[in-house]
Amino acid sequence: MAAYDNLLANVPTDLWIGGKWKKSSDNSRFDVIDPATEQKIASVASASIDDAKAALDAAQAAFPAWAAKKPRERGEILRKAYELIMRDAERLAKLITIENGKALSDSRGEVAYAAEFFRWYAEEAVRNLGQNGIAPATGARIFVHHKPAGIAVLVTPWNFPAAMATRKIGPALAAGCPVVLKPASETPLTMLALMPILEEAGVPAGVCNVIPSRRSGPVVDTMLHDPRVRVVSFTGSTEVGRKLLHGAADQVLKTAMELGGNAPFIVFEDADIDAAIDGAMIAKMRNMGEACTAANRFYVHEKVQDEFTKKLTAKMAGLKMGNGLDDGVALGPLVNAEGRDKVIELVDDAVSKGAKILTGGKRPEGPGYFYPATVLSNVPDGAKMLNEEIFGPVASLQTFKDEAEVIHRANDTEYGLVAYLYTKDLSRGMRVSEKLDFGMIGLNRGLVSDPAAPFGGTKQSGVGREGAHEGMLEFMETQYISVSW
Repeated sequence: MAAYDNLLANVPTDLWIGGKWKKSSDNSRFDVIDPATEQKIASVASASIDDAKAALDAAQAAFPAWAAKKPRERGEILRKAYELIMRDAERLAKLITIENGKALSDSRGEVAYAAEFFRWYAEEAVRNLGQNGIAPATGARIFVHHKPAGIAVLVTPWNFPAAMATRKIGPALAAGCPVVLKPASETPLTMLALMPILEEAGVPAGVCNVIPSRRSGPVVDTMLHDPRVRVVSFTGSTEVGRKLLHGAADQVLKTAMELGGNAPFIVFEDADIDAAIDGAMIAKMRNMGEACTAANRFYVHEKVQDEFTKKLTAKMAGLKMGNGLDDGVALGPLVNAEGRDKVIELVDDAVSKGAKILTGGKRPEGPGYFYPATVLSNVPDGAKMLNEEIFGPVASLQTFKDEAEVIHRANDTEYGLVAYLYTKDLSRGMRVSEKLDFGMIGLNRGLVSDPAAPFGGTKQSGVGREGAHEGMLEFMETQYISVSW
């Protein structure tokens, strides 16, 4: 516990604006709660509208010099940031667990993933390639290049407090854009702890600003309506994403929206069941199921239903639940009471309509926002959890008979972020993948997230892509110069 206290004692809790720690303009603060104990762990400055404007002032002042840096110079700073994050990986992982609740093993994986975005974009910063051609009709030279768009407002969620921010900061800085980041109120400490690391790496004052706030709506809306802002990148619910898109429309901002999901997980009769179980545990239980990429609907062919169900139930029942900092814990608490209560509501609804609980399904006694790993079979089509993100450690199982049927059922959602399928037949796997209306497919894999891949969805799961080369282009404007020589 002493180490726990020492870790928190060294974490900044004020606003990071223009390379300095600042109180909020009206001295407002809010508490951060440990979801494992329901105890206060920190008091953090709550940014006001004036603070948001100050952050934009700092970003604007830093923009010309940062944009003018050679791509290699920006890349070297990002590479240094990667190295420093990995140096401090254990400290950051413990901080994530304390404020988010996830098991320490999960947090360690997140830190490595978060750092990788800086290493990837350190290499991508020098690959801002344009093109040169000759117009067929006029003979004019067509010279095309990509310029930094300007100030980017970044709004990030609580489920991956490090990775969802670095996935935006990395490409923005590589492109030459300064940023103002508004982290989730549940988990602001991780990003505040990152700022001294970025400063040590050489990120100039004002290029990266962090303004936690309990007044998210007014603060973000103010920034979206400031003419200096040119990009807004958001990860979170579709409901909030719609509101931000409305706000962004007034200034015609470039938008990158990574929104909700309702991922199907399809197991065909010829699948390697043990591999499918391993993939299911990753796709379902990463971050306790609190992920937009989490497998939400399991469709298992009726010929392998019994084997898959038995093995998945055994795996889920064997997960140790507790404080994520404790040894051997694989399942920490959910982030808050609201999230836990929603899971309870969805499970109760499914059971009342005929679903059968195979393991879990009952909230434990005592403090903390815990909910056990749960498997439900015979989930009826009318269950609410088939249409909503569960965002918890609950696997809902249904069966299917043929390929056309399961493709139709998998696509029958307003979301289109990610889908998973398992089959030994590569021809079938590619055929079904192409017919699934999702931005990402995990074919015989339970994990699709990769800094080198374009992350994003179709339909109401978002706009734009993060990661890969596309992620940097979200923060750039294409300029064409017509010239004759």
